[in-house]
Amino acid sequence: MVDQVPKRVLHPHVLRDYALLADGERGALVGPTGNISWMCVPRWHSEAVFSTLIGGTGMYVVKPTASRFVWGGWYEDRSLIWHNRWVTEDSSIIECREALAFPGDPDRAVLLRRVLPLHGAGRVDVELDVRAGFGRFSMTRLKKKDGIWTMRSGDLRLRLSGADNADIDSDGVLHAVIDVRENDHHDLVLELSDKTLPREPVSAVAAWEATEHSWKKEVPLINGTLADRDSQHSYAVMRGLTSSNGGMVAAPTMSLPERARRDRNYDYRYSWIRDQCYAGLAAGTAEATPLLDEAIRFVSERVLTDGPDLRPAYTTDGSAVPSERRLDLPGYPGGRPKTGNWVNNQFQLDTFGDALLLFAAGARLDRLDTVHWHAVEATVSAIEKRWQEKDAGIWEIQNDRWAHSRLNCAAGLRAVGAVAPAPQAAVWNSMADRIVAETSADCLHPTGRWQRAPGDPRVDAALLIPLVRGAVAADDPRTRATLDAVRAELCADGYVYRFRQDPRPLSDAEGAFLLCGYVMAWATHQQGNDVEALRLFERNRAACGPPGLFTEEYDVDQRQMRGNLPQAFVHAVMLESAHRLAELDPMDKETAS
Repeated sequence: MVDQVPKRVLHPHVLRDYALLADGERGALVGPTGNISWMCVPRWHSEAVFSTLIGGTGMYVVKPTASRFVWGGWYEDRSLIWHNRWVTEDSSIIECREALAFPGDPDRAVLLRRVLPLHGAGRVDVELDVRAGFGRFSMTRLKKKDGIWTMRSGDLRLRLSGADNADIDSDGVLHAVIDVRENDHHDLVLELSDKTLPREPVSAVAAWEATEHSWKKEVPLINGTLADRDSQHSYAVMRGLTSSNGGMVAAPTMSLPERARRDRNYDYRYSWIRDQCYAGLAAGTAEATPLLDEAIRFVSERVLTDGPDLRPAYTTDGSAVPSERRLDLPGYPGGRPKTGNWVNNQFQLDTFGDALLLFAAGARLDRLDTVHWHAVEATVSAIEKRWQEKDAGIWEIQNDRWAHSRLNCAAGLRAVGAVAPAPQAAVWNSMADRIVAETSADCLHPTGRWQRAPGDPRVDAALLIPLVRGAVAADDPRTRATLDAVRAELCADGYVYRFRQDPRPLSDAEGAFLLCGYVMAWATHQQGNDVEALRLFERNRAACGPPGLFTEEYDVDQRQMRGNLPQAFVHAVMLESAHRLAELDPMDKETAS
């Protein structure tokens, strides 16, 4: 039986206003009005307990009681500890320090919220209405003992500390008003689990200390890039999205539309092999081995288990992604909610190349053991078996003999050949040569550039990815011609689009793809044009809001973010390109050596 929906309506905000809290096992989005608008418990792909982001119910609000205030916010360095900040009409300044206790317990989520009045006394409203099952289950069995609330929602057990003066209103919502003196603080701790909660509540002081220490331990100091602080932040985002099993979700959210009325809204709460490899490659570039090791572990396990039948995506524990189904909720404006993903029935050839590129990065940093080398051999065997087949490609559309997929396999073979023993290296490089030659025979445009597929003469920005990763040389005429074509046909206002879908202006068809923008910057730098490369990098780096999070697409005309938030692979290529663009150009390298 579906419970009655409460009377309160909490409208969503533009995506640029949301901050991410994450502990590796699940994530939450918090908006400028202090509401946790999205959170799934106990795991990434579980049903949501707070889903107002997509038109559902459930809320956890901490905000000033003042009727008027302005909002801002910031992350503590090298962490996903967020500060919502409000300046009220009477000039009071109140912050709420927010985090999921880190690293996360797979069975229990712990939300930490600390009210901090910085100027003037702080008076805040607190409202809690946990609605498990995407809003189907209200809170029941509410009890208060020694100032601590316990309750249930569906199969979840809940406990709230720090709201001993709360009342239950007519909608079944816990409501409290908390007064905090200037320069003092007040802690709220919410625990959620599908298991029996420990007898003792979480200590806010101990949880905050452990969370601060763990973030500083897990996110390294990254120096020598074009954007050190942003690089560290991107690493923190990827670490927050990576579970104890090593699997990193592509995004913590679902059904945030890439384009209104186009039915392009997907569930990204799963681990894509491609995205996992991009994250590992970025970490390897920064020589930040923990995330690299996790990516190698997760990908090698999947390859050794499934071999040539490697799926494009898995849940974070390595199981199959559920099939797509509709969800009966209004959705984020412009989208229709779905859970699961149709990618579970696709074959994506390019992921084998990504896996080899990841393994090669691990080998260069001496991170591969015997088992990992077996995974390398299994990946090469899978390429040998399937590289001539049609696949869904990087954009997950119709099956074709995509040039990007084949060239990406060649790039992976060359990369792993460079770190393999001589006999294997020769065989793998020979296989790469054969793949490039055949791809050139049916996917070389009359103008001398690469084209998308044998029957599709259009240029595609994705073709730059295997080219910057070494499928063919940077000074190969086909590489330069492809870069020139992307610049001429797919660039506008400093942003890059995937491919031209029809005669309309690029921005009318879809948003700019930030992944493509960063790769374009890297490819441009590789050709020695550092001024243009820097311009592209900075233009794409600006496509975010105050929390510094990136989505997959950016609506250039409206200056709005589109798609699920945050998109892990955009943070990965941002970090990697920040390193690559800071490197000496090839001529300088020769001089330096």
